[in-house]
Amino acid sequence: MKNKSLQTEIDACYLYTKLAENEKDEAVANVFRQMSEIEQSHAEAFARRENIPFDSLRKPSWRALTLNTIGKVFGYDYVLGALMDTEKSLSNAIISTKERNKQTLDGSETNHVKILWSIIEKDQSISGSQHAKFEKKHRSVGGNAIRAAVLGGNDGLVSNFSLIMGVAGATSGEQGVLLAGLAGLLAGALSMAMGEWISVKSSQELYENQMAIEMDELETNPEGEKRELALIYIAKGIPEEQAHSMADEIMQDKTRAHEVLVKEELGINAEELKGSAIEAALYSFFLFTIGAIIPLAPFFFTSGFHAILLSVIVSALGLFLIGGSITLFTGKNVWYSGFRQVLFGLAAATITFGIGKLIGVAIS
Repeated sequence: MKNKSLQTEIDACYLYTKLAENEKDEAVANVFRQMSEIEQSHAEAFARRENIPFDSLRKPSWRALTLNTIGKVFGYDYVLGALMDTEKSLSNAIISTKERNKQTLDGSETNHVKILWSIIEKDQSISGSQHAKFEKKHRSVGGNAIRAAVLGGNDGLVSNFSLIMGVAGATSGEQGVLLAGLAGLLAGALSMAMGEWISVKSSQELYENQMAIEMDELETNPEGEKRELALIYIAKGIPEEQAHSMADEIMQDKTRAHEVLVKEELGINAEELKGSAIEAALYSFFLFTIGAIIPLAPFFFTSGFHAILLSVIVSALGLFLIGGSITLFTGKNVWYSGFRQVLFGLAAATITFGIGKLIGVAIS
């Protein structure tokens, strides 16, 4: 049986190879190939430690194959985002374990996250423009978009499943369930959409205001801003003389200086401000709707106990798929995550069904 760490390295090697095969920029593709080689060396080291013949263990897991399929359909930026998210979670787990055991952190804990950047910095064949392109790809929606899809569907399924079971408990599945389910679907989807719109729009307006203030400061007090920029570089460990030299060079171009100050001083990524609030709201609306329609579907065709039973079955299947999908980011066991999701979802529905039953009896 494969060691979990070994399988993780095999999957990473496979996915970086796929990223390289589908990358048009040769310099960036070279980075991915080097990452694949590094991951393979890690896998071989794990195999030697466990006395496992590595050549028989090159097959990627279902998780890696699924991510590759997602990449083929939606683009490989999604794969890179999900892969980097996994590496971040693994590095965080290593840090937590060392802190719990009071072991010294030596910086190697985040190597899998940092290694792409270290390769880019050391590879002289990659130009500044290519570095910027790679950084932009890394910042793309990637795994976050897939995760948002999974969580949006989960919100719709669990909330409407609980609502439907509560009404079904009060009416034995005969009256008002379909109407309540449709109302819950629409209300929840609209609420999610409005919340997402407000979140994106308010963030954009806040950042735009901060960027405008930064531009005013740059125009009215350029020397002060140059000093601030130099101090930022000094705080990063750059020698003082070099930091001031870098700040002088950047301040020669006001537009570039503003971009650097926004990023370094405010921590704002201007690329993230280009997202559409309307698009985010629509995305959230449809994801919630997809999840919410699952427990409601049986009531379109039947009613009573039969509809309740079918709703529970299809909802349990939907919950399991959502739980299994979450393992694309966590790397946990699919059966454990799937059944955990089913357990929590059914528990919520059981509670609301019981409350609905008590209310129905009291009213009758």
